[in-house]
Amino acid sequence: MPDAPVEQVSYGNDPNQFFELWRPAANPVGAAVIIHGGFWRAKYDLEHIRPFCAALTAKGVAAANLEYRRVGQSGGGWPGTFNDVVAGVTAASTRLGATPVVIGHSAGGHLALRLASEPLALRAVIALAPVADLRLAYDLNLSNGAVREFLGATPETRPELYDDACPSGSKSSVRQVLVHGTADEDVPIAISQSFVEARSRDVEPPSLIEIPNATHMDLIDPQSAAGAMVLDLVLQLM
Repeated sequence: MPDAPVEQVSYGNDPNQFFELWRPAANPVGAAVIIHGGFWRAKYDLEHIRPFCAALTAKGVAAANLEYRRVGQSGGGWPGTFNDVVAGVTAASTRLGATPVVIGHSAGGHLALRLASEPLALRAVIALAPVADLRLAYDLNLSNGAVREFLGATPETRPELYDDACPSGSKSSVRQVLVHGTADEDVPIAISQSFVEARSRDVEPPSLIEIPNATHMDLIDPQSAAGAMVLDLVLQLM
């Protein structure tokens, strides 16, 4: 199994605007862009999701592990963080030479789902335990005010920000698959359920896979049963 990326590629001038390129030894079976989580905060970077990238590469997938500006850094928050993701996925798609499956975990799942409403060529979006409904996440006070930090406002003071940033209010024709563990204490499964209900009338309605007893981090742990299921799902959508 590869244990390190082969290259780091910049897509902007900021030190956090880059992605790690992971390539399999043989011709790839497909391409993926991975968006890490961490409640959009600067103290969480892409390092923790590298084992998942390595496992993908071992299965023949060419992958780009995306970094972006986060809350606590200049330009981080909404919309700078999302603008980075749009630019990063665009650049990574070109470098990978294929239309990618975009995989996002936690806050990265929010960014991936919101990306699905943009005019980009995406094969599919897989959102793992995503913060998919920002108003509900705000009401639940996830991670001690993470949504307010990200948007810089409450739903009452700046409702238009929540409308713009929340994927639950954005139409998409991209295939979207949400995966959520029933034992997730960081992002409750009710948030994914709320998103699926909100977008049920889309041309391509999103689907939700609920994994019994899986926790938040199990979904990106290739050694866990839930992580193995996610890896199989990625290959199915290639």
